[in-house]
Amino acid sequence: MLIELKNVTKIYNQGQINEVTALKGIDLTIDDSSMTCLRGASGSGKSTLLAIIGCVFQPTTGRVSIAGKQLSRLPDRFLTLHRRQYIGFIFQTFNLLPALTVQDNITLPLVPLGIAPVEMRRRAAVLMDRFAIAHRRNFPASQISGGELQRVAIARALINNPPLILADEPTAHLDSRLSEEFMHFMKDLKTAGKTIIITSHDPLVTEHADVDRIVDIKDGRIDAA
Repeated sequence: MLIELKNVTKIYNQGQINEVTALKGIDLTIDDSSMTCLRGASGSGKSTLLAIIGCVFQPTTGRVSIAGKQLSRLPDRFLTLHRRQYIGFIFQTFNLLPALTVQDNITLPLVPLGIAPVEMRRRAAVLMDRFAIAHRRNFPASQISGGELQRVAIARALINNPPLILADEPTAHLDSRLSEEFMHFMKDLKTAGKTIIITSHDPLVTEHADVDRIVDIKDGRIDAA
């Protein structure tokens, strides 16, 4: 079991007039080498749940265990190390730096790890070949197509070979062809043993044959209806 959440609650601005309870008593387990979709309307809490799994936010209450480690109360510096080791992120708008080259965007997560530049380039080369973007290696991200941006974002998420891939509304700004291509890549990653969690309400994601489980989130709770 890769991920376990027990009675997880998340309250923003606790004790203030603008206090918001985003998650309420979440119990959830996610197995290794599976693809899970967190589905819910805007404001349902699904992105907050993904951020807690990704060690971006700490829960207000409850326990989070990933890869056998209890993370709920670890200091931020240990959470950062855990993210770098175990988690790759794919963002809705890719979050690439437009002035950096394709290669430099892909290797960016390795910079804080002190890895030698030659090794960074070697890892990037393997991924650029895998996703057919090696010919764009030295292009600024601002000068490549939407499909190529998508591939760069996936390569960046994989550069540290994490076992867990998190994708937040990854098809929200993609046409149907690119959305289908994205899910093809996710299928291949699951086959390779990665655990994948996607937030989405896109039918191209939620109805995809390789999604093992849909978890519906409504008003900060898992909707069992």
